[in-house]
Amino acid sequence: MADDEIQHTIWIVNDEATIDKITQLFAEQVPCTYIADGHHRAASAAKVKLAMGSHATESANYFLTTLFPSNQLQIMDYNRVVKDLNGLSKNDFIEKIKNIFSVEKVNAAFSPAQLHEFGMYLNKQWYKLASNPNTFGTDPIGVLDISILSNNILEPILGIADQRTDTRIDFVGGIRGLGELEKRVESGEMAVAFSLHPVSLTQLFDIADSGNVMPPKSTWFEPKLRDGLLTHLISE
Repeated sequence: MADDEIQHTIWIVNDEATIDKITQLFAEQVPCTYIADGHHRAASAAKVKLAMGSHATESANYFLTTLFPSNQLQIMDYNRVVKDLNGLSKNDFIEKIKNIFSVEKVNAAFSPAQLHEFGMYLNKQWYKLASNPNTFGTDPIGVLDISILSNNILEPILGIADQRTDTRIDFVGGIRGLGELEKRVESGEMAVAFSLHPVSLTQLFDIADSGNVMPPKSTWFEPKLRDGLLTHLISE
């Protein structure tokens, strides 16, 4: 039992006949798998193996992974908070948003009920933003809500072109709740927060099948394994 009261149970499968049967089942019934989380770790493992050169052992050809059936995997929202309004007043900022979205004040923290809706928390007020028709692409990347937010608000209005490197933006996993967004803004640390609808598994598969990569910090997956639960040695 971990500190978060989530229990992890491990079964060792070391019978050769059982391993062969599992391998056969995967070959016949699992046509493909998707990296839902850990793209950088997978790439790093491959680079380490290449860097080892002739010193690479058979163990270096593998890295630890966990497979979940898609019907047991939950994608949660991955929300944004931004430090300032890029020199704009609150009213000017909202007016610019109204060119792309319908904007409606709401009386409680707003969690989008469907794709292409957003919540916005600004100056102690929650707003519901709904994308206007024909304001976003239909390709697998362009149709994502994070792409819509980035292309219409974060970059052109708030001046955030690269979310990977810009220190004015931060990311809040949906498991922490909308209260965390309010807290970050109320503290004065951030000026505005945006809540997003979770990416669907269909969207995730469409992007992978088209050869594209999800935008940064666009998915929060549950369940998550305990870090460091198992170790795979590559030098033995």
